[in-house]
Amino acid sequence: MRSISVFDIIGPIMIGPSSSHTAGALKIARVAGLLAKKKIAKVHFALYGSFAKTHRGHGTDRALVAGILGLDTSDYRIRESFELAKEKGIEFDFEEVDEQTDYRPNTVVITLTEMDGAVNTLRGASVGGGEIEIHEINGCEIKFSAKNNAIIVRQKDKPGVIAAVAKVFENDGVNISYMSVYCEDGSDEQFSIIEIDGEFDEGALEELRKQKNVLSAVYIKVK
Repeated sequence: MRSISVFDIIGPIMIGPSSSHTAGALKIARVAGLLAKKKIAKVHFALYGSFAKTHRGHGTDRALVAGILGLDTSDYRIRESFELAKEKGIEFDFEEVDEQTDYRPNTVVITLTEMDGAVNTLRGASVGGGEIEIHEINGCEIKFSAKNNAIIVRQKDKPGVIAAVAKVFENDGVNISYMSVYCEDGSDEQFSIIEIDGEFDEGALEELRKQKNVLSAVYIKVK
């Protein structure tokens, strides 16, 4: 497969392309796409700050759709992402949100609707140099930079759950380099962001999903 820079894919219609508006946008959407358990039917992108102002001219819109499709930042098909999504039966739309928030300038809130009606939401920001931060998943505020391979686990807030989750990593010989647990006030659910050294195989991921009180587990592979 031929690979070119994400900054070359939009061609002459781009005005001052930047890693914040293209590579960062794609990475955020790629993380969001991994939240879906089944086929995605529809995606809504709510754009804030400079994303809202420049998403067409800078190619942010095509980069976001490409991320949902799981494309890499160097994939030449990014310029065809709208057409590719339509071929896969995925509907998408963009909303330019003009309101004051405390969100970072290049922020997008992505709402994914699956074929069975299940909905997932993610809020992320592009922070420059192609780097991103994920600030919220399904209403739970988190902080995840997506610099390292990680597993995002949604679990019940019960005694012993975190220990059981960690045991799966130990049994698979995977070192946990960093782990954060987030819980919304009044909720009986938690999100664990588990960054790892190396990779996490499919068998271990399935074993993790089988653990009592684990509701879902998603592998975010960035390396």
